[in-house]
Amino acid sequence: MIKLSSLLASIGLVQLLAMPAQAQTEMALYPDRIPNAIEAENQETNEKAYVKNVSKPTLTAFLPAAGTGNGAAVIVCPGGGYGGLVIEREGYRVAKELNKAGIAAFVLKYRLPSDRIMKDKAIGPLQDAQQAIKTVREKAKEWQVDPAKIGIMGFSAGGHLASTAGTHYDSTFIENPQKTSLRPDFMVLVYPVISFEGKIGHKGSSANLLGASPSAERINYFSNDLQVTASTPPAYLTHAGDDTVVPVSNSIRFYEALNAKGVPADMHIYSQGQHGYPKTPSFDEWFGRCLHWMQVSGFIPAN
Repeated sequence: MIKLSSLLASIGLVQLLAMPAQAQTEMALYPDRIPNAIEAENQETNEKAYVKNVSKPTLTAFLPAAGTGNGAAVIVCPGGGYGGLVIEREGYRVAKELNKAGIAAFVLKYRLPSDRIMKDKAIGPLQDAQQAIKTVREKAKEWQVDPAKIGIMGFSAGGHLASTAGTHYDSTFIENPQKTSLRPDFMVLVYPVISFEGKIGHKGSSANLLGASPSAERINYFSNDLQVTASTPPAYLTHAGDDTVVPVSNSIRFYEALNAKGVPADMHIYSQGQHGYPKTPSFDEWFGRCLHWMQVSGFIPAN
């Protein structure tokens, strides 16, 4: 016979295990047709939390526990060189930590550029980022989010996507009948790809997004340090000086461009860290500095 205490304990365990599933909801990014899409077989794969061949974009909502939200929201764009998505380490894990700080998080599984599934692969990821911003802003009341405190965060190539959303928001690449603002209120860019110019550009990201021989016009358009204006959202940047994959010059150029236009920005450069921060700095170290910036910038309340 099962003891009552054991039964209650097992029920409690089941409830505990069920909590994360209840706190997050994955939804199709587009309620109807996907813009710029070519009808093709879905070849998406997910091995060791690395997603490839994304043709059906989704948005996964991670909402803070009841009564703990502060109204801020962050759309999270994992990296992967526009060839894949490091969706666990640079997506779901980050979303859960944002929730602990009272911030609603939305992990964007964006389409990976491919001529097989897109008419113009260069704008596909940007369309998905704009759709994510539009969705969160239009559902702000439902998700208890302040529509004036919706940011976008990106890692590596996801940082390029986030900075593209922040510098190209006035060009609309999706259907937007309500004229909802597509401007993120702030950007958090973690070892980001920013430029596709010369030696500092990440060749893999550029080739995947723009093709093997992009025009100078396209290179300039997607080199986001060249697209900064006085209305570009404020930004927090973090990078390592010893990054041999995406040179730190990417973050420095973007910071200098923001500074030149009078856009508030913080930047923290670690002497050691390499690309992806595999050993140092610790997650709590760089993420803590990011939260501090969000506090002093007025996007989340100070502790």
